[in-house]
Amino acid sequence: MKLQETILCSSAAQLSTVGLGTVALHDLQTGTTLASFKQTNAGPHCTAILESTSTEGGFVLTCQPDKSILNVYHFQKDQISLKIVLPEKLSCIAVDRRGDMCAGGTAQGRIYLWETSSGILYNSWDAHYRQVNVLRFTNDGDALISGSDDSGVNVWSVSRLLDGDLQNELPVPFCTLSDHTLPVTDIVCGVGLFPNCRLLTSSVDHSVKLWDISSKSLLTTFQFPQSISCLAWDITERLFFAASPNGSVHQMNLFRQRESKFGGQVMEALGGAGVTDIIRVGDENDETRKKRLISVGQPVSTLALSLASSLLLVGTTEGLIHIYDIPSHQLLRTISTHKGFSIGYLCTMLKPPDLIGHISLDFTVGNNAADAKDVVPVKPIIPFQRMRDAKTREAHDIAMLLPKPIESPCYDVTAYEEEEFHRDHAFFVKPLLPTHSSETDVSTLKSRVSELEGEVERLREHLGKAKGVNDAIWDTVVKQLVVAKNLSSSEDGDEELARKRSRI
Repeated sequence: MKLQETILCSSAAQLSTVGLGTVALHDLQTGTTLASFKQTNAGPHCTAILESTSTEGGFVLTCQPDKSILNVYHFQKDQISLKIVLPEKLSCIAVDRRGDMCAGGTAQGRIYLWETSSGILYNSWDAHYRQVNVLRFTNDGDALISGSDDSGVNVWSVSRLLDGDLQNELPVPFCTLSDHTLPVTDIVCGVGLFPNCRLLTSSVDHSVKLWDISSKSLLTTFQFPQSISCLAWDITERLFFAASPNGSVHQMNLFRQRESKFGGQVMEALGGAGVTDIIRVGDENDETRKKRLISVGQPVSTLALSLASSLLLVGTTEGLIHIYDIPSHQLLRTISTHKGFSIGYLCTMLKPPDLIGHISLDFTVGNNAADAKDVVPVKPIIPFQRMRDAKTREAHDIAMLLPKPIESPCYDVTAYEEEEFHRDHAFFVKPLLPTHSSETDVSTLKSRVSELEGEVERLREHLGKAKGVNDAIWDTVVKQLVVAKNLSSSEDGDEELARKRSRI
């Protein structure tokens, strides 16, 4: 199956007279529409997705701003698959990478946590004093991060939220990141397992902050000329993009060049000094600022990066999706299908193998397109509970998809024939230089032995000569020392005799 990168976007109507928005998939290279899911009006941070795989179909969740309804879409249908009635209207939602848990925040600062496969409401608690603006799961799904209008960012351990022994207690966050002074607008989680990961948070206070979760500390503060509404972080954590409502997108590199002690330029990491480390973006010269600034000309509502981090996708409040080349900041193309609406969500993903109207022949689907659900079953979603139910929680009945049996048996590594084993063993332990019994090799070996014996004889002869020279030198030196000593002794005796005669 050919891999094709696509853009999934969610749009919402700015005016009630325009109608409802859509969730659409576009081809990244051409911008053509591949599929469209209607009857939704999701705003920023109100869309969550689970990508499809070759064995399980994914889904799209959108919460509506004017009603307590959650729409569920599957890629195999262009209509709403399920409408879930919620306890109250949600201001943001998030789904973990496996699609097992769904979290929703409200305007009153409350957070709900459901299990998608059973619909069980595991927890609901007052997490913030004001509206929850954004929710994010870490890559491993072990932590939930929430940002609010109260300028606080809380990190919640999912295992503690699911613990049955703590259901009657108010959840306590793993840590609270409280260095922002105005409402938090966006959160991006870095790579790594919780808590060994980092966070980027943006706020209306013109700052973007980089946090280390393991040490619960602030690493660096980036101060921008305008307030920041959304972020996009490279997967390698080399750089990030920060967008302002006025249409400015700033590229911030997390590395820089400096002069080496030995001459030349070397690269070094940027920031990491702590609370006092503040990097002001407006302090660069005009040339550097132009290289890192993209002027969209329209209010920016969301950002996303391509899978290879070579393209930047910018969604605007006027319904346009601009695609920029990151190295050159050149505008490659603009998707204007949703003009007149506001783009609330953007992401890039591989084209779902079970996408309606694009079912691959590799799945051997029959003549009827509806057969796709039999080949790629969808991730089960049960309507969410509106109140916590201890009995349902104890029963905990979950619908799970069993993997499809493989028709062709896998190769068993333990099934190793004895004959084949001995043959392979002989091949690996055989000497590097194979021995031959031909007459040519025997004569060559004999001549080599004779040559070595002659060389040994010559070395012995040279050793004898050297020993003779050494003995001669030794004898000469000893004789010279003995003669010199005798002469010195006779001279001393004559002097002593002369002294005695003088006394007499």
